[in-house]
Amino acid sequence: MPGPRTPPPAATLYTRRGCCLCEDAHALLLAHGLSVTLVDIDATPEFRERYNHCVPVVAIDGKERFRGRIDPRLLRRFLAGRGA
Repeated sequence: MPGPRTPPPAATLYTRRGCCLCEDAHALLLAHGLSVTLVDIDATPEFRERYNHCVPVVAIDGKERFRGRIDPRLLRRFLAGRGA
């Protein structure tokens, strides 16, 4: 009998309206089974200041992992390494 499976990681996607890379990142994260919370950086001055020129930004399990375009190979490698 297999052991307990690691739950899918929680991902936060810092995004903004009209960002094609953000839409691609969201689709890729969902396709890899991640639970994704979307955060519009333009709704919060702190996030807009921090991420204005580098969206999308992906944080997984509370740690920033990707800025800009997500490399699917690196995402798969990261997820495999955490046992997801």
